[in-house]
Order: sequence, then structure tokens, then C-alpha cells
Amino acid sequence: MSTSRLLTSSALLNPRNRVAQPQHGPGNSPYPLKQCHRNLTRLPASAHSRNRLQAREYRPTGSVTASPDLLAPNLPVTLPSSGAVSPPVAQTLTPFWTRPRNSSTCSRTLELKTPGTASPTALSLPPPTPTPPLSSTPPPYSRLPVVSRFNLPVLSGPAVFQTQLEYLSSPPLHNTQRLSGSSTLHLLDRRHYSVMSTSPQDTPIKGSPAVERVTDQLEKPSLDDRSYRVIRLSNKLEALLVHDPTTDKASAALDVNVGSFSDEDDMPGMAHAVEHLLFMGTKKYPVENDYSQYLSTNSGSSNAFTAATHTNYYFEVSAKPSNDDEELSATNPSPLYGALDRFAQFFVAPLFLASTLDRELQAVDSENKKNLQNDTWRLHQLDKSNSNPKHPYCHFSTGNLETLKALPESKGVNVRDKFIEFYQKHYSANRMKLCVLGRESLDVLEGWVAELFSDVENKDLPPNEWKDEAPLTPEQLGVVTFAKPVMDSRELNITFPFLDEHLLFEELPSRYLSHLIGHEGPGSIMAYIKSKGWANGLSAGAWAVCPGSPGMFDIQIKLTQEGLKNYQEVAKVVFQYISLLRQAGPQEWIHDEQKIMGDIDFKFKQKTQASSFASKTAGVMQRPLPREWLLSGTNKLRKYDANLIRKGLDCLRPDNFRMSIVSREVPGTWEHKEKWYGTEYSLSKIPSELMEEIKEAAAVSDQERIPELHLPHKNQFIPTKLEVERKDVKEPALAPRIVRNDDLVRTWYKKDDTFWVPKANLIVSLKSPLIHASAENVVKARLFTDHVKDALEEFSYDADLAGLSYLVSLDSRGLFVEVSGYNDKLPLLLERVLITMRDLEVRDVRFDIIKERLTRAYRNWELQVPWYQVGGFTEWLTAEHDHTVEELAAELPHITSDQVRQFRKELLAQLHMEVYIHGNLYKEDALKLTDMVETTLKPRVLPRSQWPILRSLVFPPGSNYVWKKTLKDPANVNNCIEYFLYVGDKNDSLVRAKTLLLAQILQEPCFDQLRTKEQLGYVVFSGVRATSTSYGFRFLIQSEKTAPYLETRIELFLEKMAKWIEEMDPRQFEAHKRSLIAKRLEKPKFLDQETNKQWSQIHSEYYDFEIAHRDAAHVKPLTNEEMVEFFKYYIHPSSPTRAKLAIYLEAQAKSDVTTAQITELVKTLELDATTAAKTATDLQARLSAADHDEDKEIAGLKEYLSHLSVSETKIDVATETWKKLHAEKVSGVVKDAAPPSSNGTKPILIEDVRSYKAGLPVSAAARPVKDLSEYEELDSKL
Repeated sequence: MSTSRLLTSSALLNPRNRVAQPQHGPGNSPYPLKQCHRNLTRLPASAHSRNRLQAREYRPTGSVTASPDLLAPNLPVTLPSSGAVSPPVAQTLTPFWTRPRNSSTCSRTLELKTPGTASPTALSLPPPTPTPPLSSTPPPYSRLPVVSRFNLPVLSGPAVFQTQLEYLSSPPLHNTQRLSGSSTLHLLDRRHYSVMSTSPQDTPIKGSPAVERVTDQLEKPSLDDRSYRVIRLSNKLEALLVHDPTTDKASAALDVNVGSFSDEDDMPGMAHAVEHLLFMGTKKYPVENDYSQYLSTNSGSSNAFTAATHTNYYFEVSAKPSNDDEELSATNPSPLYGALDRFAQFFVAPLFLASTLDRELQAVDSENKKNLQNDTWRLHQLDKSNSNPKHPYCHFSTGNLETLKALPESKGVNVRDKFIEFYQKHYSANRMKLCVLGRESLDVLEGWVAELFSDVENKDLPPNEWKDEAPLTPEQLGVVTFAKPVMDSRELNITFPFLDEHLLFEELPSRYLSHLIGHEGPGSIMAYIKSKGWANGLSAGAWAVCPGSPGMFDIQIKLTQEGLKNYQEVAKVVFQYISLLRQAGPQEWIHDEQKIMGDIDFKFKQKTQASSFASKTAGVMQRPLPREWLLSGTNKLRKYDANLIRKGLDCLRPDNFRMSIVSREVPGTWEHKEKWYGTEYSLSKIPSELMEEIKEAAAVSDQERIPELHLPHKNQFIPTKLEVERKDVKEPALAPRIVRNDDLVRTWYKKDDTFWVPKANLIVSLKSPLIHASAENVVKARLFTDHVKDALEEFSYDADLAGLSYLVSLDSRGLFVEVSGYNDKLPLLLERVLITMRDLEVRDVRFDIIKERLTRAYRNWELQVPWYQVGGFTEWLTAEHDHTVEELAAELPHITSDQVRQFRKELLAQLHMEVYIHGNLYKEDALKLTDMVETTLKPRVLPRSQWPILRSLVFPPGSNYVWKKTLKDPANVNNCIEYFLYVGDKNDSLVRAKTLLLAQILQEPCFDQLRTKEQLGYVVFSGVRATSTSYGFRFLIQSEKTAPYLETRIELFLEKMAKWIEEMDPRQFEAHKRSLIAKRLEKPKFLDQETNKQWSQIHSEYYDFEIAHRDAAHVKPLTNEEMVEFFKYYIHPSSPTRAKLAIYLEAQAKSDVTTAQITELVKTLELDATTAAKTATDLQARLSAADHDEDKEIAGLKEYLSHLSVSETKIDVATETWKKLHAEKVSGVVKDAAPPSSNGTKPILIEDVRSYKAGLPVSAAARPVKDLSEYEELDSKL
């Protein structure tokens, strides 16, 4: 595939996969790989914060367009002694500057008028500093827009304060035009107010002297209802402001033009460590988790990542006011201002708290260890490590405890000082790009940004560029690397140094080349090497290394076993195709097709998650695009430049590449080990004989070239009918309608009434009891779907390029077919998919390749990182019927092609079909498409009694189970636990509401305690676990510490939380409820999201399309007392009614974490080198032999250390560390059972899963929440 439609400046090259993948899952991380502060690999996105309501968190929605150099903070104001602010009535404030013509002096007047009084009270204020500049042709009296802060004394205590709150109900600025001479007073906190005055003329605002308005004319999608404005502050920080009147979430992101390429050579990971440390408190908000607390209180979350040349920080928070029943106003603000205030301080005055340093460096180390067995990270670092040592591309970017602490400190370096030095050296306002999105007006957002970000220091640093050295030297070209992966994979990678496209954003010649080289249709490289049985996938694309340096053009080919044997032939095919492109020359019609699709995609681009938009856009702002193109610049091809395409082709030469072979088989021995990840590899010059053959391939004539290679045909799938009939609706329909319902088919249909794009989604569930009747049948069905995709590869590639995709896969009730994209040509693709399924020819040659590929997929699944695996085991252990990957893999060797042929016929012979059609299609279209499915497949009716039924196990009160598995990867050092607490029936609205609210309440404390403070591991998650029919609560932790120890820490945390919930401040409890309700009622952002939301209810067979509103209604009246009782009954470790299942995934390899901790302990003793080495060995042996008696062990340690003449103070410090090590050791030696629970139940080790399931009751199956006839709108069948 071409990665050009997926990549902008950089990306990982992956085979096409239409299934949505985790953002940072294996094989899905972008190049350059990013280090993330928060756990991007966690499951549902979570806000890592605790809720502490503070007066200063009450923020206004309106602030104002302001000039920071005119700000006059904390000006004293004396209110009249009569106390004009009481009673709580509307007030009018008119602050303004007056200056006579040609006068250099000015005065400030604030008029405060109470209705019913004869005249306003005038308050004199000091003039601003500096004095507003004189105009060349000033009017007789000039009024300037200003913002000032005033300290308003509380005259009569809290009662007066409350009345001051009430009188702020004057019309909010963001809902009005600028009115002559008016102003608005906004509460900032208990004593600080923001006052805005406006110019007396109702004229367009030009910005204040400190805010340059760059543009508000951004090129945007046709249906985009947002308003945009680019501004530049006086400190040269640039910001994009986005007013979205309907958004549920507000967001901001700040991208700094500094990343891991700026690390010092002897301290890799510095940029990443600084990213972590900025979250740990600021001068204004010194509590380390104040930021996350505030976000969590307001339905928010945050994250950050460090890339090669930039570091990106972002958050999202509720865009709605505290009282969503009322309009956004000064007295009913959104929480965006408070979040921005905290966020801005990262870049104004971070503290780099010494108390958090070791913990955050441990988090960096855990993050690195999480990736050590990930081939994406391993192979990328291998490529970097074998690059030019004088270019920062060679850096190890993540960092670990050794590079960031142990080694520097051994040289006498104060690492905290180094991080502060890095921050001061590289973080500058002129290197920062900010994106802020909210419901507030652009003027309000501008005022906030000016107020909060103008204090970021501008050091006028030059943009980061690396021009002196290239990433690859001539010596590093013409080489072949053989790399041994962790997974059983086979790849051929060919890499060319390429053009620096940093300034070529209008032409992007790489897009043309990647489109053709990565093509999978007839005449392509992929089509030919697949026909030879050599490849399963191909991708190609360019990515930028850094500004000032050549980019890279990568071609990645997934090889079969035969392809591995013939990798040299595959490489020669690639160069023959490049010669074809060179001889054919650039073709403008190919560029035009790409341009057309780029224009269409941008025109109908839909909104995405607020934080994703803000983060991506802040990064795009670092590029040298015209500011009007910030939204469109990465989507559109604007110019056809044949000469630039030729220059790009000139880079793809035999003397300008290197290649790598990834395989566990070839060559069989690997002489070297990469330093940071331990990847085994061999490196040598490409054999001269092969190089000569490659040169011949690159210069082959038309007559000698492989005849199957040619340019692609014109794309028949490019949409031409893009009309959308838009009808305004008061409220979008919550549920689809049933337009056909008979024994064979039930069709659900919903005309898009929200997004108005020329797209549609069609989903068909082909229900059959055959698939899940046995593990053997599951494997046969999987082989069938894999053959369908294999047969459609060439045909469907053009559709994929034209915004149409399909999916054929297994689901829990049978087969799943989906076709989605531009609706114009959707029937064409659907028909071909159905015909292929019906008439599939299973050829033995392809069967062997596909079967071998599936064998490796099953094997590789067991080599994934533990937290990826654990969910599958939980589903297996909580479902009435399910199969593990291990069971499926055992069946695969025995299945033949004849069996798959026969199974296809049996499977499609008798079905019940449930269809869902959503988008820019009419009811008649939906019925015709349903008819196409029926007439093409022609199945017999499946009796209702045979429809598959899904049920979950019911865990009786007091049950306590543990299941263990030793992980297959011998080098993995991470253990994993999923700790599942059964709560009840999934369809019980009250149970669901309480479980969801508990997840909201515990989310931030869990992360703060178990991840941040205890540093159990990088992957720490808590939340709801829903099965097909049941509901529960779970913790998931991946750690080097043992699973029994992790369970102990979870239970101690829950015991602590019991009291915390019971004593929770009522305001905090209400804030949690508001936060959860806002999350549940959040609206879909784009068509696919709404499709998935409604399909999940259809597929579940609950058909509860109003579930979010139902949940919100049940959450709203919940009391703290009810939640305390719920916690005591279902969650508390001492509860006799609690039902628990713990899944342990245990590593074979032993972690080095204990050794590292003992080494750190010995360092604190300040012994000489010889004594220190012996002491470390002795303590390791002592710990290994330790028993459960802590007092005995501590006494023995003190006695041992006293013989070394260690001071009492140092012994006390060492003792505290030893207690933690001893506790972990004691928990870790329990091998046969989990720690006993405080409720007195002894965990039952599950050794025979069949017996375990046989001993548990099962739930009722899903049932519709209301009669389906209420959804019917039936017509006669066509």
C-alpha cells in the first residue's frame, strides 16, 4: 500500500488493515516513534486526576481581547463604604482610558452604577504601564480595549462574596457583539475580577498591540461550523483559536520545537524526562497532581509525547458549563479557563520537584521496558543505531534509569539540574505552537491566551535544523542487515535517502511515488510478487527525519517463506518497477486522481476527538505552511511538478539505498547485539554479484522488463455523485428504524441527520451456530475470511484509495461484513465482496501461504506484551463458551483446503441476517442493498431456535478465583494482572450507573497511587469490564513486580479508598457525577462513531439506543451513601459478598528491578568500591533467603550494616528501602495461590477450566429493552 494517504511527514509503513488498531499497538506506532508521558497504551482513555474543589477553580467563560502590556494586575480598588454590591442586583461597569488630543498623559476611570441610583459611583484607578501609545491621528478622546485585574475587598464576609457572584449575571460577552462603551466583569477567584472595556465604535477588532492577528481566513471543510483565528503574542508564541459552538469537549495542545534529537549525547532521554517532569507541579500550582485533579473533576484527561524534533502536550476537558441546563455565562462557566491556567504554567514556571524526580525517572524506565520486546521499537532503534553517529538520528530517544540517573550520578552530575538546564536552554515561546478549542468566542479565547501565555519566556531561539550531517553516510549505504525479531515475522525493507520535503508541501513528490510503488492493483509490484507466492503485503512511503536533513523513502515487504528464500529476486522486482516509472516519466493524470481524492477527502472531512485535533494541529503549526492552510495543508496536493517527481525518482537508485532482512531463520547466526534493545543482527556490504544484478534491474529496457509490471489503470471507484440532501432537524434521531423484518433478514436503517457527508456504512451480521460450535470451526471460518480478503486484494485496492473500505471477519455470533465510505460506489464494492464470498475458489497454493500466515499470527499473539493478552483470557474465563488462541492454534495443523471449501458451503447455506445501514442513503437504497445481500448469498432461513445465544458466567457472592499462565516470551520481564470484581447484570441500569460512577471516582486516585506514587508499572488502568451480559469492575497492571504483589497493592488501595469515598466532600461527589454524565452524553463526532455506537446496541441484542441517557438519568440522583454501600458490598476486600477473579500472567525471565534497587540502597551507604560490590552480593543473597518475619529480617540487616561501620542515619534510610524489598519478596514467593483476602475467603486456583465453568451459573441472554415493533417502519418487500 501507499502510506502517503496515511502519512504526513513521518510514519511507520504497515500492511493495509481496515480494522481500527490501537494508536500505539504493535505495528501501529508512527515513525519517528514517540515517547509518551501518560499511558497511551492503556485501554479506554482516562483522566489521571483527583478531584479537589478549590475556590480558585471557579472560572469565568468570558474574558477578553486584551493587551498584556496594558494589564494592570492587582490594582487596589476602594468600594463605597455603603457597600453598593448588595443587594444582588445587576451592575454596569464602564472602565475606560481617556487622553486628550496630543497629550502623553492618561487617566483611568471606573464607573459602577446600581439600577435605581441617580448617578454612578466613580472610582479612580492608576494609569496602565506602559502608557498607551499616541496615535498619529488620534480622535479628541481615545478609548482603548483593555483588561485589568482588581482586588475587590470582601466587605462583609462570605455573604457579600455570594452576592457578588449573583450580580455577575449580566449578558455574557461571548454571546453578544461588541457594544459601544460596554464592559463585563468576570470572576477569576474569590477576590480577583477581570474587567473588559471595549472601543466605543462597533468596528472590527484589530487586536491589541500585544496580540497580532495573523489570519482568521483558514481554508476549511465545507461543513465545518467552527470559526478560526491565528494570533501571535508579543513573545512570539503562535496560537490557533477555534470556536466550536457545539463541541462537548474543549481542548488545548502546545507543541514545542524540541525533542529527542536535542538530547545530550551522554544523557539520552533528556527531552522525554523533561516532558514527564513538567506534569509534576508548577510555581502557581505546586501540588503535583493539581492539574490532573482539575481535569478529572471536569470530564477531562491529559497526555503528552516526545518525538524526534518536537514535544507535544495536550488535554481535553468538558466544554459545557457547570450547569448544563443554562447557557454558558460568567456565572455558569466552562472549565476551560482553569485548565488553560494550569497548563500554561508548565511553560512559565515548572518546579521540577525533587521529590518526584526518582518516581518519574522510574516511569520513563518502565515505559522503556514496556517496549523492549516490541519489534517496532527494536527494529527502528537498530536502524538508528547503525546510522551516522554525528547525526542525532542515531540517538536512543526513550532513556532509562541508567542513562538518566545511574551513569550521570556516577560522574557527579546533578540530574535535576541537567533537566532544568535542558528546559531553560530549549523551551522558548518562539518555538511553541498552541491550539485552543472551546465553545467560547474567538475574542474570549484570545483574551485568555494573551493573559495566560504571555508570561512564557521568549529566548528568540532559532528553529531546530540539522544541516551539517546527513542521517546516512555513503559508508552506511549499499549494506544489508539481517535482524532477528521477537515475533515470527519476515520482512524485506529497502530504504533510500530522499528529498527533504519540509518546504515542498504544495507538491509532495513522494506522494506520487509512494502511490505507485505501494500500489496493490494489477500491474503493481505487489500483484506480481504475490502471484509468485513471495509476499503477503507491501507498503511504501516517505517520512521526514528532521528539518535540514534528507528524508527517507521506505519500501517494506511482508515475505512468505518462499519470499524469504527469494528476497534477492523480490528486491530486483522493486528496482525493475522503479525503472518503469523512470522510463514512463511522470503522468499528470495519476497526480490528478490523487489531487481529486485529496480535495474530496478534505471537503468532507469530519470532526475528530477534540484532543486529537488540537494535538495534531499544534504539530502541523510547526511546519512552514501558510497559516491559511493549517487545516488543509497536509491533506491537499496543490501543484503538479514533474521535475520534482523526477528528482524524487533520482533518489531511488542502486547506489543510494540499504536494505534489511527481518527473519528468525536467515541467516541463522547473528554476530552483533544492538546496545539499547538487544536485537541480534548481522551487517555487511551487499554482495557485489547481487549489486550488479540490482543495477541491471534498475536499467532494464521495456522489452526485457517483467511483462506483468505496468502502471495502474484509471480508478473506477473515485466518487462523482457527492450530493447530500440536508434537512434541518430539531434533534437527531437516537435510534435507527426497522425497514424490513422477516424470518431471513432484519434491516435497520438511519438516514444521516447529523453529519451531512456523502458517505454511508453498511454492516451485515451473518448469524450461524456453526462457527462457535468448536475451536476447529472457528479456525475454518477464519481461514475462509482470510481467503476472501486475499482474493479481493487487487480489486479492492482502488476502492481503498477512493475512500471505500470493506471488512470480512468473525464475530461472536457468526460472520461480520462491513462496507463503508463514499456512498456513490458503495454498491459496486459490496456486490463484489458478496460474490467473492459465495464463489470463493480455495486454491491449494494460496491455502498453504494463508495457513502458514495464520499459524504465525497465532504464535505471535502469545509473544505480545502481557497487557495485550490478558483481556482475551478474562473474556475466556467469564464467558459461557469461548476459545483461547492456544486452542485455536492446536486445531490449525489438521485443517485442509478441502475442509475449508466444504465449510464455506455449509456456513453460507443457512443464516439469519441482521443488516444496519446508516448514512447518505434513502430507505429505498437500504432495501435494495438488503436485497442484494439476500439474492447474492441465497441462504435458507435459520430457525430462530438456532440463533446463537451469548451468556456470561455469574459469580456468586463470596467467590474468589485466581487463574495463572506462564508467558511464552522467554525474554519478557513483565508480569500482568487483571483483577476483576463481578457486580451484576449488564442490563440493570442502577448497577451500571453505580459501576460507572465508581470508575469515574477511582480513575485518578488509582493512577496517582499505583502508577505515579508506587511506580508499579507503566501500564496501570482501572475501570468498567463489560462482558456480553454482565458488568464488573477491574484493575489492570503490567509490571516487573509479581502478580501476587500487585494484587496485594490493589487490595490495600481499595481499603484506603473505602474511607476516602465515605469522607468525600459533597461538592466533590457532585462534581464526579457531573463529569460522568457529561461523558455519557457526549455526542458522536463523526459518522463512523455514531454507526459504531448504534451497531453495538444492535449486535448486543439489547437494542438500547437510549442507554447513555438512561445511565445519565440513573447517575444524577445517586447519593454518596448509596455509593458507600455499593462499595462495601461489591468492592471492599473485606466484604463477604464480594466476587473476584484474578488473572495472573507471569514472566519467565526475572526482572533486574530488585538488583537495581539493592544497588541504589548500597549507594546510600557510601562504601568504597570493593566493600560496596561485596555488600550488594550479600544483600541479594540475604533477600533471596528472607522469610515472612519482617522484624527478624530488619534486625539482621541492622546488625550486618553496623559491622560495616555505617552510621545510624544511613542504616535507618537503608531499613526503609529494605522493608519495601522484603514486602515484595514475601508477596512474590507465593506461587500456588493469591494472597488470602481480608474477607476470610481463600482463593481457589483454577486448574481445570471446564470444571470451573461447570461449577458456576450462567446469566440470562440479552433481551431487547423494549418491543422491537416500536422501531418498525415496514414497507412491502421490493
